[in-house]
Amino acid sequence: MKTVYDFTVKDKKGEDVSLGEYKGKVLLIVNTATGCGFTPHYEPLEAMYRDLRDKGFEILDFPCNQFANQAPGSDEEIHSFCQLKYGTEFPQFAKIEVNGDNADPLFAYLATEKPFTGFGKGLKITLLKKYSDMNNKQFGDKAYIRWNFTKFLVDRDGVVLERFEPTADMADVRKAVEKLLG
Repeated sequence: MKTVYDFTVKDKKGEDVSLGEYKGKVLLIVNTATGCGFTPHYEPLEAMYRDLRDKGFEILDFPCNQFANQAPGSDEEIHSFCQLKYGTEFPQFAKIEVNGDNADPLFAYLATEKPFTGFGKGLKITLLKKYSDMNNKQFGDKAYIRWNFTKFLVDRDGVVLERFEPTADMADVRKAVEKLLG
């Protein structure tokens, strides 16, 4: 059975990193952007990381510029922004594409394991759906991720358990992580 440990990604310096290095850890894999309305998610993500990393928790951050060009900087500029503005310490990888023919295989896999089921309800969510639909038309059946800050929760065996859209309450994300950590 395939798991996230079967994938190799690039770190922010362009070096290969096997996700096998994270075997035995609970992972939250996130596609991010520095200029998005959801960018403040970095704050609760970093708080969760600081509180739970000693229990075997890792956040893997993958910047992506495919949603309204909200991550336009270089890998180094994005990393500096995150450290200066939010004090992030969790691993940040090279900027990737998460949709289309050039989608990173990891994200194609994650989204296949846990497909999009909706953003929820409300006016903000209706607007997000509208922009998401317009943006993702260009990717057709390869529109794996609907917007920035989609999060995938992975257990200690590398199995994808849950998908949290950017509209999910971060307190609910944290509860799911804590429950998995035991």
